[in-house]
Amino acid sequence: MFNLIETVNNLVWGAPLVILCLGAGVYFTLRTKFVQLRFLVEMPRLLFGSKETDKGVSSFQAFALAVSGHVGTGNIAGVAMAIFYGGPGSIFWMWAMAILCSASSFVETTLGQIYKKEINGEYRGGPAFYIDKGLGMRWFAILFAVVSVISIGLFLPMVQSANIADAVSTAFRIDRFIVGIIIMVFLGAVIFGGSRRLVHIAEVIVPFMAVSYLIITILVILLNIQELPRVIQLIIDSAFKRDAVFGGIAGSAISLGVKRGIFSNEAGLGSVPNLTASSDVSHPVKQGLVSAFCVYIDTIFICTSTAFMILITGKFNVANPEGGFLYEGLPGVTRYSEYTQESISAVLNNFGPLFVAISLIFFGFTTFMAYYYQAETNLLYLFDRNKKLTFFINVLRVSTLVSVLISTIYTSEFAWKVGDIGVGIIAWLNIIAILLLHKLSLHALKDYEKQKKEGNDPVYKAKYLKNVECWK
Repeated sequence: MFNLIETVNNLVWGAPLVILCLGAGVYFTLRTKFVQLRFLVEMPRLLFGSKETDKGVSSFQAFALAVSGHVGTGNIAGVAMAIFYGGPGSIFWMWAMAILCSASSFVETTLGQIYKKEINGEYRGGPAFYIDKGLGMRWFAILFAVVSVISIGLFLPMVQSANIADAVSTAFRIDRFIVGIIIMVFLGAVIFGGSRRLVHIAEVIVPFMAVSYLIITILVILLNIQELPRVIQLIIDSAFKRDAVFGGIAGSAISLGVKRGIFSNEAGLGSVPNLTASSDVSHPVKQGLVSAFCVYIDTIFICTSTAFMILITGKFNVANPEGGFLYEGLPGVTRYSEYTQESISAVLNNFGPLFVAISLIFFGFTTFMAYYYQAETNLLYLFDRNKKLTFFINVLRVSTLVSVLISTIYTSEFAWKVGDIGVGIIAWLNIIAILLLHKLSLHALKDYEKQKKEGNDPVYKAKYLKNVECWK
C-alpha cells in the first residue's frame, strides 16, 4: 500500500508541477508589478479595514481563518521533514516560494471575492465558483469541488492528526488512538456548531498560538544568536550546491522546499479563496492583499523561525539518498516533530516535547477547522439547491471525524504522502484555472489603484462582468 502511495505521490509531484508552481508565481509577480512588495506597508492596515456583517465576516476574521489553515503541522513537522530529505537548502526554496507565490495568493483570493455568492444568508466562494462562473466550465468546477471535498475533507486532516498523535504520545505517553478520540470529540463539537463558530474560535486562538510559538522559537534563536550567520550561509550554500555535505541533494532541496512551501502557505493551491471569500469587504483587492500578507506570516516568520531553531541547535538529521545519513545530529530519530522538540529542549531543558505537543494541538486543531470549512464550501457548491444538502453536510462532518481518528493509527510519514497527493492534485487544477482567469484580478487591481490615487476608499462595481452576484 505504501509503495503505491509513494508512486502516486511522485507522479503528482514531479518536475512539471514544481515548474508550474514556480512559473505561475514568477508570472503573477511580473504581471502585478510585484504587488506583494508594493503594498507591503498597506497589507497590515487592511487587516482591520472591515467589520463582520450578517452576510460576511470581517477581514481580520477571514485572515484568522486563513492563517488557521496555513499555520499547522507544516510549520513544525513539515519544515523538519524538508530538512530531513532536502537538507538546509530546502529552506531557501521555501523563502523563494513564499515571496513569489504570495502573488498567486493575491490573484486567487481576488478571484474568489469577485465570484463569491450568497448561500443560506452567508457569502461563500472559491475556485469551484470562479471556474464555473468565470470560465463557464461547470465540469471543471465539479471536478475541482469533488477532489477538494475528498482531499481537504479526508486526506489533509490525516496529516495533522498523525503528527499531533506523534507529538502528544512522545510528550505525555498517551496512546495514539486515545489522542485521536480526544481530537475527534472536540473537533466534532466545533464543526457541528456551524461556520460562524469556526470563524469566532479561529479569531481567538490563531493570534494567541502564533505569538506564543514565535516567542519560544525566537528565544531559542537569541540564546544561540552567534550561530545565526553560519546557519544562513549554510542554507544558501546548500541551496546552490556550494556545500560539501549537502550540495549533492540540491535537487531534493528545490523539490522539498517548493512542496513544503505550498503545503505550508497554500498559495496558489485554491484553498485560501474558499476561506477568504466569506469576508465582507468593499473591494476584492483588499482581501487579496490580506491573503498575500498571510503567506509572509506563515512562511517568512513562522516556518523560518522553526528552521533557524532546528539548524542553530544542530538537532536534526539529513537522509542520504543512497542510504544512511549525510548529517546525524539526532541518532536514530526519524519522526520530524521530534527535531523541533529536541531543539527547544537543548536550550530549555525538557520543555521541548511539552511545548511542541501543545503547539501542534492548537495549530492542528485550528487547521482541522479550516479544512472542514473549505470542504463544506465545495460541498455547498455541489449541492446548493439539493434538498438533501443537510444530509450531505452531516456525512462530510462524520467522514472528517472518522479520518482524523483512523489516521492516528498510521505513521506520520504515510499521512504526509497521502496529504501531498491531495495538495498536488488541487494545485494542478487551481493553477491552471487562475492562469486562465488572472486578467480579472489585474483589472480589479488597476481599479483599486486608480481609486486610491483619487483619494477614495476603493469600492468595486463589476459593471461589465457576467455571472457576478455580489458586486453589481
